[in-house]
Amino acid sequence: MKLAEALILRADCQKKIAQLRQRLSRCVKVQEGEQPPEDPQVLLGELSGAIAQLTNLIQQINRTNSNTAFEPGSLSDALARRDTLGIQRSALQQLIESATVTQNRYSLSEVRFVSTVDIADLQRQVDSLSQEYRLLDTQIQSLNWQIDLLET
Repeated sequence: MKLAEALILRADCQKKIAQLRQRLSRCVKVQEGEQPPEDPQVLLGELSGAIAQLTNLIQQINRTNSNTAFEPGSLSDALARRDTLGIQRSALQQLIESATVTQNRYSLSEVRFVSTVDIADLQRQVDSLSQEYRLLDTQIQSLNWQIDLLET
């Protein structure tokens, strides 16, 4: 199995766990004399199995990421870099939105707000980070379809 396929299975498994949690919450309490729509014990068993499958997938994915070369370092290093690029880009984008001043002054006596940062420079940084993120993400996605998942 390729790493990309395992990532898809991991996402499916996470969705299944979320659905099982919702189904469990609907059937753990019923009106006296009524029956739950599903057997909670059966659902708990399914949930336990899905969590065990997710644990196995995460371990295999992490092992594969750590042992896969990606210059300069491993695929795990590249994933960390991509994640932090996204965080940095998001923080700067939020700063730009906060710093953008719209004036709704109706008279000269009202308070006037001004930006304390260079919005154009911040936008250039966001654009640069976005491009770096896209390039790195493309390389990672391409590699995911080439690498075989390491078995437990």
